Amino acid sequence: MKKSSIKGTLIVLHILLLIYSTSGILSKLASTKPFLSFEFILLYGGIIFLLGIYAIVWQQIIKKLPLTVAYANKAITVVWGILWGILFFDESISFFKILGAMIIIAGIVLYVTSDGGEK
Repeated sequence: MKKSSIKGTLIVLHILLLIYSTSGILSKLASTKPFLSFEFILLYGGIIFLLGIYAIVWQQIIKKLPLTVAYANKAITVVWGILWGILFFDESISFFKILGAMIIIAGIVLYVTSDGGEK
């Protein structure tokens, strides 16, 4: 596979993982609504919709990338979770959260740029 094609697929993968991480926002919001209320069903439907998109596009991505590379990149959703917590739920950020996110990103970069990650 061409290097430019791999980069494009990785960009699509990270956009997909961003979309996937937003299902966590909807999950947390749904948990605050009364069970089977209109708002709960609407949020839950949004979760199912997002996960459906994720499942379809994920299958296309793993046709183009080794599963180990694609799955290693999935860890970036932890970073998105921290960001969503800060933006939408007024959660605090600590030094250890930042450190953990940096370690995750460094691990992804090291794995994907290594010779083993491109095979």
